Amino acid sequence: MIGRITGILLEKNPPQLLLDVQGVGYEVDVPMSTFYNLPALNERVVLHTQLIVREDAHLLFGFGSLDERTAFRQLLKISGVGPKLALSVLSGLSLVDLADAVARKETGRLTKIPGVGKKTAERLLLELEGKFAALPVSGNTAGADAAQLDSDITNALQALGYSAKEADWAAKQLPADISVSDGIRQALKYLSKA
Repeated sequence: MIGRITGILLEKNPPQLLLDVQGVGYEVDVPMSTFYNLPALNERVVLHTQLIVREDAHLLFGFGSLDERTAFRQLLKISGVGPKLALSVLSGLSLVDLADAVARKETGRLTKIPGVGKKTAERLLLELEGKFAALPVSGNTAGADAAQLDSDITNALQALGYSAKEADWAAKQLPADISVSDGIRQALKYLSKA
């Protein structure tokens, strides 16, 4: 089992990365929450991993935090949820938002994720109930402070090829209460007009 991988980031093609680990290139699929927090190309990166072995492939999934990997493993235990759907869930909602949706039994938030229909959303809510007790919900969903939010957005923009100066400028144009994914979309609009 490969539990952690450290290497040099060679390529970023969402959701897949290519890491050079002492001369061996590993293809690793990551959720967008991890992707947004990656360093620049040719920088060192550490990912917690989950190896999935199938008849036709060995798939390696990477996560920026142990909590994300734990959530991924919880999702895989649910009937009908494979690694691609689990990755999609973690890309569509932050861990805090997922925990909040489960606590509030909000199928609507889950059905907005590509690949999650009403029945799958209901099954997710049922199976995940009580699994995220350690994560903050509701009042704490403001999540990271504004500086962390700006950092996540600027890192994502730099990963998409914008300079640090351009990314900082675009992040400063955004409202303080915007989510990371909405912030990135809005920042891209600003940068396309600049």
